[in-house]
Amino acid sequence: MNYTLNQLQVFLKVVQCESVTKAAEELHLTQPAVSIQLRNFQDQFDVALTEVISRKIYITAFGREIAVAAEKIIQEVQAINYMTLEYKGRLTGRLKISSVSTGKYVMPFFLTDFIKDHSGIELSIDVTNKKKVIESLEKNEIDFALVSVLPSQMNIEKLDLLQNKLFLVGNSKTAIESGVKSQDAFQELPLIFREKGSATRQTMEGFLKNNNVAVQKKMELTSNEAVKQAIMAGLGYSIMPLIGIKNELSNNELRIIPMKGLPITTNWSLIWLKGKKHSPVSLAFLDHLKRTKNQIISQRFSWYEKY
Repeated sequence: MNYTLNQLQVFLKVVQCESVTKAAEELHLTQPAVSIQLRNFQDQFDVALTEVISRKIYITAFGREIAVAAEKIIQEVQAINYMTLEYKGRLTGRLKISSVSTGKYVMPFFLTDFIKDHSGIELSIDVTNKKKVIESLEKNEIDFALVSVLPSQMNIEKLDLLQNKLFLVGNSKTAIESGVKSQDAFQELPLIFREKGSATRQTMEGFLKNNNVAVQKKMELTSNEAVKQAIMAGLGYSIMPLIGIKNELSNNELRIIPMKGLPITTNWSLIWLKGKKHSPVSLAFLDHLKRTKNQIISQRFSWYEKY
């Protein structure tokens, strides 16, 4: 046997994703590169690790046993790396965060200096919709979650980072008049929604319900970027977080339509399970945020206060 750590990592990711294509995306490698590493790893065993049926890859029972062993080996190697750095007096370990999709415009700015100061930290951020974020939190798979709507019926603690503002947005050629009443506007307005499970959709639906607005025409898209492109193309309008449309507003590709009851304001909050036993890394990150969040907001989000 002469397999490498890289081959173990690639094989484990393929097992976790059950797809060479998805594994390549998560590893930031090309699909051929992953296929080659997988084949080289397989060549060292007389028993099949995977099999392909109708162009879909399946992991054999033997392959799953090897994956369990591979994960243990990788964890031990990481432990050795952490111990080496700790011996040198450096903060080490993993920081795992799950963020709702529009949180990608927020979270990096609160992480940058912390990661620069502690290069021994391994950072993992999963950007997905609110439903999956909360599932990861409930299973205690992550240290923190970034959300714009707090989950109900969960015992959590939180640290508010930044105000979240949602406006009605159209393209620069929109004919809707400023100050129009929501009940009137949405009768004929083609309204674009995010997918079910999205915090933005939840907030948007809450606004429509509270204002007794019935939407006649609507469309559903699965990402903030898709919604922006649809609006710019003239397909409709949407209630969107301000944080994700800075460039489009500056370039006059989108415009905010003033409407009674808007903007909706919530908070971007970092949350964690109440009573969670934080690692030294997550405790250090919380301390960093408490000390620097006002400075970060001033330096990175000063444009935000114009709206």
